Amino acid sequence: MTEQEIRQAVERQRAWFQSGHTLPVDFRLRALRRLKDAVERREADIAAALRADLGKSGFEGYMCEIGMVRSELSHMLRRVPRYARERTVPTPLAQFPSRSFVKPSPKGVVLIMSPWNYPFLLTMGPLIDALAAGCTAVVKPSAYSPATSAVMAELLSECFPPEHVFPVTGGRAENQRLLDQKFDHIFFTGSQAVGKEVLRRAAEHLTSVTLELGGKSPCIVDETADLALAARRIVFGKFLNCGQTCVAPDYLLCPESIRDRLLGEIVKETERQLGKDPLANPDYGRIISEKHFRRVLGLLDEEKTVLGGRAEAESLRIAPTVLRDVTWEDPVMQEEIFGPVLPVLTYERFEDLFPLLARRPTPLALYFFSSDKRRIRQVKERCAFGGGCVNDTIIHLATTAMGFGGCGESGMGAYHGRRGFETFSHRKSMVDKKTWLDLPMRYQPYRPFHEKLIRLFLR
Repeated sequence: MTEQEIRQAVERQRAWFQSGHTLPVDFRLRALRRLKDAVERREADIAAALRADLGKSGFEGYMCEIGMVRSELSHMLRRVPRYARERTVPTPLAQFPSRSFVKPSPKGVVLIMSPWNYPFLLTMGPLIDALAAGCTAVVKPSAYSPATSAVMAELLSECFPPEHVFPVTGGRAENQRLLDQKFDHIFFTGSQAVGKEVLRRAAEHLTSVTLELGGKSPCIVDETADLALAARRIVFGKFLNCGQTCVAPDYLLCPESIRDRLLGEIVKETERQLGKDPLANPDYGRIISEKHFRRVLGLLDEEKTVLGGRAEAESLRIAPTVLRDVTWEDPVMQEEIFGPVLPVLTYERFEDLFPLLARRPTPLALYFFSSDKRRIRQVKERCAFGGGCVNDTIIHLATTAMGFGGCGESGMGAYHGRRGFETFSHRKSMVDKKTWLDLPMRYQPYRPFHEKLIRLFLR
């Protein structure tokens, strides 16, 4: 799209939003129902697009994308009337007689920029929250997932007029033109490098942002853990979507005393879940593009490989790979892997973990497998990370009752459920002062008695 077309689309949305169309809760609920009906009607098309882009099976496409979108829609349809209400809060006695309250109001025209790894979920999830809050939205999915982007563009065009929801397809040129515009909020999911550019461009307009980024999320297993169960859940979380998950365990940390046993369980569990030849498994996905395929291959080390290492260039598939004897200086530890490669490192003492992790950028997720309650409490309190699990991986992002987001280098802000509604809302703090009484103590000329009253009220 040209710069003029994008600017005109944003201007139309702003004029439509300012007319007040999106403010009634009934209007928002009708919009969400239309979207829900369209997702149900086009489910087969969405699943086919996810398979075309990422090789996702129908089961995985529903479990990790379509089903979670439907769950967010159901949540909002039940709770938007409650989320949108004014909430009365206590009023200081000095303000008597009055009522203090907080009123949620939509931020306005928002931009949603989504990635390619979960293209349907990570586009529709924030869009649902924006519609529930009463915003209009310009939606820019990734050019790396063209089949899913095309289906979403059709679906959204069927459901909404362009002044309400406007999908923009294309690549970097469209991204840059969109960031030239003034929005009331930008929601970006993607890499840290692009996130920095989004934040810099948003600052030019003093636009608020939500950044859902990534990072190297550690998975820690101590000697008290159930190793067989830990291996099962780590294999699921790591190799889901061929490792292309922002909250996938990026690397494994365990004591050297249990490393070989844990590796044995991981090898056994990988074969159980994905087969002895995962590249022949029709339900095992593929890397999104040749560029990313080559990048992930460049992180492998044949001498340290204990499982996998095989690849098929024609299908862009890399077998689940586990590396041992990895050091912090190895190439695989210098960037987020975002592929089916699990490096395994060891630590000597549990207490060494805290300074070790503190020296590294804050990850989006952290996972800890243990049966030691004291250690579990220490990890929760002393480690910085966006979110995580105890004795499991990645499932924390599937709960609408909790916000999902990063902190530090892994992002800012959160969404899902109420947190998502609040992300796209401004909460106006207001006082409704009554007119039947006006206490004189705040007005000049100031008097000693009024000062005593002020000191009585404000302490």
